[in-house]
Order: sequence, then structure tokens, then C-alpha cells
Amino acid sequence: MSRTEVYLNVREISEVHEKKVLLKDVAELWCGDSHLAAKLNALTVKVIKSDRNWRYVESVLDLIRLIRDVDPSVQINSIGQVNYIIDYHKPEKKKYVREWLKTGFVCLVCFFGAAFAIMTFNNDVDVTKVFGEIYFVVTGKQSDGFTILELSYSLGLAVGIIGFFNHFSRWKINTDPTPLEVEMRLYEDNISKTLIQNADRKESGTDVT
Repeated sequence: MSRTEVYLNVREISEVHEKKVLLKDVAELWCGDSHLAAKLNALTVKVIKSDRNWRYVESVLDLIRLIRDVDPSVQINSIGQVNYIIDYHKPEKKKYVREWLKTGFVCLVCFFGAAFAIMTFNNDVDVTKVFGEIYFVVTGKQSDGFTILELSYSLGLAVGIIGFFNHFSRWKINTDPTPLEVEMRLYEDNISKTLIQNADRKESGTDVT
């Protein structure tokens, strides 16, 4: 008699808002037997007792044991992570005013920070003097500080920023992820790896903290 195959793809990190965490909340499961698949997806993998927001590092081996307890005859193929993270957040009502204020604050910091960096660069290399010299060489007249050079530079700067960040509002130039998205994913990956490595070290008694 052929054994039922179960494919388990565990996500590296899963955000949950319920204290009762089910297998379907942390992994994608496929099985030829739809009844068995539904039963396995409904398995409780963890019950969170604390009320605070926290990240819990768990092992896929525990999921395999749970599945084996339901049906010892299944053949489990894990194609995802070895260790995974449950990111628990207390269920809260969305505070739109606070979210908009935070978004506005971040936008202002980015805007004025970028403006300061651009102005510092321009003063450091003395762009105004360079443009004045070029304008005088080409036209034979003194620049008044507002010529086609300054206008083109300002427009080119705006176009270059939009091109670099690959989006303007909801419009994207192409399907590539933006530099901010790439950096955020790298940041999340580093956090996940650090949490897993720290958990492994604590279990082995070599915690460096």
C-alpha cells in the first residue's frame, strides 16, 4: 500500500494575531488527500500565553511530530525552513490618525534629510560657481543664478530620484522591487536569522548575550 505524501512549505516568519496558532498560519501544506490536508491545516502548533507582542522561534521537527501523531503512515517532505518564527501581535483596532502621523513624520525626515544632503553636496563642490563658469564660457555673459543649467539640473535631479527609487506614488516604472523594498527585505532577513541563531545558541548554552 502506497504511503500518502505530504509536502510542507514552512515560511521563515509569520505574523499572527490570534493566540491559538494553527499549522496553516505558519506553513503551506499540500496533500493528495483533501480530507487529511484540511485536518492537518487545522492542527494547533502553538498556544501563546503571554499578552505582549513577541517573536517565537520554533522548529519544523515539532510540526512533523504533530503530523505523525495524526497519521503515522504519511511521508512528510519538508521543502521550507528548518526553523521558523511566529511573530505575535496583539489584536488591536487600527489607529488611522497615529498611522498617518507616523507616515507624515517619516516623509518629512526623508524629504528634509535628502534636501540637506543635496545642498551640502552642491556647496561642497560649488555647483553654482561651476554653472556660472560654464554659462560665461558658452554665452559670454555673467550668470544671474537662474539659467537653463540650473533648471535642467533641478529637473534632472527629480527625474533621477524617481528613476532610482523606481516609483512615484502608486506608479512604478517597472516590476523590479524598489531599493527601499530590497533594503527592508534584507533587514527582515537579517533579523530572522539573528533570532534563529540566538535561539540555537541559548539552547546549546553558548549565548553570547
